[in-house]
Amino acid sequence: MRLAIPGGPGRSAAAEEPRPAPTTRSPGGAGRFLARVWRKSSVAGLAVYALALGGVLGLASADWATRGGYPFGGVQVGAWTAWPRAGAANADPYTRAVNARRGEIPLAVGEGLLLTAAVDDQGRALDATCSYRIGGGTPPARAWTLTVAGRGARDPGRPAVREGFTSTEILRAADGRFTVVLAPEVQPGNWLPSPRDSGPVRLALRLYDTPVAASVGTLDRDSVPAITRLGCAS
Repeated sequence: MRLAIPGGPGRSAAAEEPRPAPTTRSPGGAGRFLARVWRKSSVAGLAVYALALGGVLGLASADWATRGGYPFGGVQVGAWTAWPRAGAANADPYTRAVNARRGEIPLAVGEGLLLTAAVDDQGRALDATCSYRIGGGTPPARAWTLTVAGRGARDPGRPAVREGFTSTEILRAADGRFTVVLAPEVQPGNWLPSPRDSGPVRLALRLYDTPVAASVGTLDRDSVPAITRLGCAS
């Protein structure tokens, strides 16, 4: 009786065939694959980052340019700035954006002229804690209004106060000139209350049906109301 000894001559031919070695990915090929994936993801990430950064900067710059007054097209006349093109049909995009953000319908060239002031005659910023005398005369116009611009929402608990004067209701001197006092406390005569307890103030003078709308260059410092600081709360 013969016994088949493993590894001996009795093994079958199939058992003697060598087994194929397992296939493995070489370290170099895996590294190149990961590098390609990293490069593609890096390019996509940089593109998304650039788009997001551009969008944030664009929105921030648009908000800054349209938050306050008109950024371009002003003509300085003393403490006041005239805006002859604010309501023009060919106004620049920033001016139109400011009008849209405020929800205002500006005066067209043939309707009137808007003047704004954020400083007094000494160039100091108007402050709600200070008192100012605004007076003298105005350029020729059929009518005008003097208001505090940009009041914003009324403070809770603060009573409703006057926001401006018109040329038909203001108290005048015998020579036709007037004086308005912008102050946080009650004043005799034409008192214009400060819009808030503290912070910047901006005035708006609107001239209706005025010949100077088409010739702003003829205005001088003496033709617009003077703005004089009287004092500030300590």
